[in-house]
Amino acid sequence: RPVGMRGFRDTLEAYGVDYQTTMDRFLGNETLYRSLLDRLFEDDSLQKLGGALASGDTAKAFEAAHTLKGVTGNMGLTPLYAALCTLVEPLRTGERRDDYPMLFQAVQTEFRRADELRAALKGEGRT
Repeated sequence: RPVGMRGFRDTLEAYGVDYQTTMDRFLGNETLYRSLLDRLFEDDSLQKLGGALASGDTAKAFEAAHTLKGVTGNMGLTPLYAALCTLVEPLRTGERRDDYPMLFQAVQTEFRRADELRAALKGEGRT
């Protein structure tokens, strides 16, 4: 749902972003932040991650998850970042696990929440 006059900061904080730390990283540039958030959803790393997990290719899955972890960490998308961390560490060692589908589902859920954040930022009242 659109955030109306809630504002950029409140919207990010409601999602779980450490606003001050994140915006310091972006030099306070909200436009740049929005642009990079859009680009996150244009990237195909999530699809690559899903495909690699489905085929059992832990090396490719690690590469995709690690890329997403870096981007989401820099953007302060803490819930999505945390979900990715649970995947990255066992993938780093190539560990075979039965719970990868469940862990990937958690990543997908957080990806949808981050997309809702993106939609809310687009709908916020701008002056």
